[in-house]
Amino acid sequence: MYRRHCGAAAITLVCALAVLAAPAQAFAAPAPPGPAGSDASATAAGSGGKTLEEVRAEIDELYLKAGAATDAYNLAEEKAKKQSGELVELTQAIAEGQAKIADLKSRAGAQAREQYRNAGLPPGAQLMLSGDPQLFLDGISRARQGQQAAKGLLGQLTRSQEDLETYTKDANTNWTKLEANRVKQAKAKKKINAQIAAAKKLESRLEKEERARLLKMEQEEANRAQTSWLGSGALKEINREASPLGKQAVAFATAQIGKPYVWGAEGPKSYDCSGLTSQAWAAAGRPIPRTSQEQWRLLPHIEIKDMRPGDLIIYHADATHVGMYVGDGRIIHAPRPGRDVTLAGAGSMQILGVVRPDA
Repeated sequence: MYRRHCGAAAITLVCALAVLAAPAQAFAAPAPPGPAGSDASATAAGSGGKTLEEVRAEIDELYLKAGAATDAYNLAEEKAKKQSGELVELTQAIAEGQAKIADLKSRAGAQAREQYRNAGLPPGAQLMLSGDPQLFLDGISRARQGQQAAKGLLGQLTRSQEDLETYTKDANTNWTKLEANRVKQAKAKKKINAQIAAAKKLESRLEKEERARLLKMEQEEANRAQTSWLGSGALKEINREASPLGKQAVAFATAQIGKPYVWGAEGPKSYDCSGLTSQAWAAAGRPIPRTSQEQWRLLPHIEIKDMRPGDLIIYHADATHVGMYVGDGRIIHAPRPGRDVTLAGAGSMQILGVVRPDA
């Protein structure tokens, strides 16, 4: 992260005026455009005639798109992991089914050979032809037992063959899905890298002083959105304590502050936004979906006024960002590439809603 400030007081004053007057990021509350002649309206170095504010908006949009692609990548990866596991189980079931069928065929063959050695008659039938009444009765019983055994053997063989066909069909289906998700992963990865590279290229063209102003504008815009959110009375009724599991999740997330954002990462050295929240709740003993979109889709929704530490706030209309509420109107989140896991205002981005993993 760039953490430099403008040195001269005059430049600082101009920057502050420019930030206060600058339009919002794509994910924040709207604001009026900066006045002509402000730093935000001045042409940025190496930007092809764009203002610093236009460059900032373009960078924000690129990172938002990278975030959406990251969610798609993570979802495809989770599905691929699940299908790989199912394929392993099906492969084992197929091997066991083949061994069972081989055993049943061997036993059926043994019965057939026994009948052949006895002129085509089972031992029970031969006893039935004897002149001894007791042997005759024993023969009837053995014949019935032999018939039932043969019938049971054929039934097992038929069922095993049907099971094997089902396992094979399921394995083929899972393999097709696995390959499809691998293709989705590859496309998402390509898109992520392209968006991040484009954003970094835009930033690299700026002068050091412009990059410092860019960071300051970003921070000021987030603060302005947070102030507006707090001013709306959003926190008036939010005074609930975290649940025991929520406290564990918050403790885990807090311990990750300062670690870098890396897309697709789930720790322990780096995280993306949903990698952080999913690992925090896994550490608390409550596994949750891997992606922010799946967290929004599958976890119980609650009202903002009912929010408590440990709950997850989902951001943006497409649910492509998530942070963990930790109290006092703040979240811990992994913002984007080039930033570290940090504390931020819960209202500094556009809130879609809140979910509770341990509802």
